[in-house]
Amino acid sequence: MRLLKQLIPVALVAFLGGQAVYAVAGNPVLTLVVGLVAAVLAVFVYAGVVRWSERRSPVAEVAARGAAPGLALGTLVGVGWFALVIVNIAFLEGYRVDGFGSPAGPVGLFGFMAAAAVTEELMFRGVLFRIIEDRAGTWLSLLVTCVLFGVWHLLNPDATVFGAVAIAIEAGGTLGAAYIATRKLWVPIGIHFGWNFAEAGIFGTEVSGNGQNEGLLHGVTSGPDLLTGGQFGPEASPYTIVFGIVMTIVFLWIARRRGRLVPMRRSARHAATATLTP
Repeated sequence: MRLLKQLIPVALVAFLGGQAVYAVAGNPVLTLVVGLVAAVLAVFVYAGVVRWSERRSPVAEVAARGAAPGLALGTLVGVGWFALVIVNIAFLEGYRVDGFGSPAGPVGLFGFMAAAAVTEELMFRGVLFRIIEDRAGTWLSLLVTCVLFGVWHLLNPDATVFGAVAIAIEAGGTLGAAYIATRKLWVPIGIHFGWNFAEAGIFGTEVSGNGQNEGLLHGVTSGPDLLTGGQFGPEASPYTIVFGIVMTIVFLWIARRRGRLVPMRRSARHAATATLTP
């Protein structure tokens, strides 16, 4: 019940915010403003429903203290991650730059990607991961939310099964591990935003099967889909998967050093054992 009390309001804000952003998509400035408003509103709604349903205050995972450095660090990691991927793809002639795009494109994409990153992290890491972890421990919660995150991206127009599996492994793992290591949502939000904005707003490639974007650079991908990710975008590139696995391991190592891995509850272990016993 607690899960639904939190997930439904946040998902509703995500849906309405997404509809508002799409409604003004032709105007870059309005898209920027609406996207940022939707992102901020989603955080306030999340904090409100958590305070109400869990009776705890402050809501530490979205506390204002540490928000700016967490977002900055996460964004830097996300942009660096994508830059490393696209440079490797370009080295094998799978990506090239054919001039510059319109400056207006990145402006609107900034707002759009901010809204998407915030709402998805609130739903998947803030609500789903945190509540499942409370009952089933870190490892099972990470596995379940990785799978759900991959399935979520199957809803995109040019989604592929391989792309969804790649998202589950690289993004689900990295973003979940970043939350575990910090126990705040700011770093995973920053990573999510930094990756998406670099992918669309800077390098002008496809994002998770959502079509081509007009970024700062007019990017052209070519060559085998196994290298570039094809219509799904570089998320489905093996470079992204490998680097994502490496970052997941690093964040989990940090989490272990900080003592932030949560074991499965004894009652949950007993229930699981009873289920498996013939």
